[in-house]
Amino acid sequence: MREIKGKSGIIFSLVMLLIKAPYAAEVLPSTIDKIKPSIVAVGTYMAKRNPRAIMLGTGFVVGDGKTVITNEHVVPKTLDVEHLEQIAIFFRYGEDNKIILAKHLVSDADHDLAVLSLTEGQLPALKLGKASTVKEGGLYAFTGYPIGMVLGLYPVTHRGIVSAISPVVIPTLHSGQLNSAMLKRLGNPYDVFQLDATAYPGSSGSPLYDIDSGEVVGVINKVFVQETKENLLTKPSGITYAIPVNHLDKLLKDRGLN
Repeated sequence: MREIKGKSGIIFSLVMLLIKAPYAAEVLPSTIDKIKPSIVAVGTYMAKRNPRAIMLGTGFVVGDGKTVITNEHVVPKTLDVEHLEQIAIFFRYGEDNKIILAKHLVSDADHDLAVLSLTEGQLPALKLGKASTVKEGGLYAFTGYPIGMVLGLYPVTHRGIVSAISPVVIPTLHSGQLNSAMLKRLGNPYDVFQLDATAYPGSSGSPLYDIDSGEVVGVINKVFVQETKENLLTKPSGITYAIPVNHLDKLLKDRGLN
């Protein structure tokens, strides 16, 4: 009986996804139009370097319009201060490419999140949703700069379902398979979203959002989660992961940035 119910549940989810797919195709374009002005590339700028601008990942604007969210691994560990290298965000405004310098405010290394602040100006902000609303089989989208400067400042959108909600670290059979990073994360495990859409290194820091409301439910991560969950694989898979937004919400509230 349980098996029948289980199969019925899977069939129901697939049917609902098929029903929602045409609807998503209608709604997503307008949601993307609202999302794009808040999507930025994150990198560094140095006036006497060639190239002057280097993109390292994606970010998105929240809160007061000056706060930018990205992955911690996207933010450079050190800067060439002697030659005036600075953190910067890049975005497209109309037909022009724009740059604004930024400061690194705070990071959450355990969840690979970082908060930056624009040194001037404001950009449209995205609203944070609730991770608790995300269910397996739900359809979501993410927008960012998948290959950085190669494709220029043209945000790219991918969509896919949340194929699994699973722990960031899967316990291994042998202690020899553990490394220091995995041991640390085993001490404080948390769930991540696994997606069936493909992201690329430059996509790290992109917002995962609800296609209806545009509310952010997670932050795309292509390095931190993958090197933990896929530690035993010779070659990393093409699976995309996202950090649930509740960890970002807590970081912002703890630092009085919400």
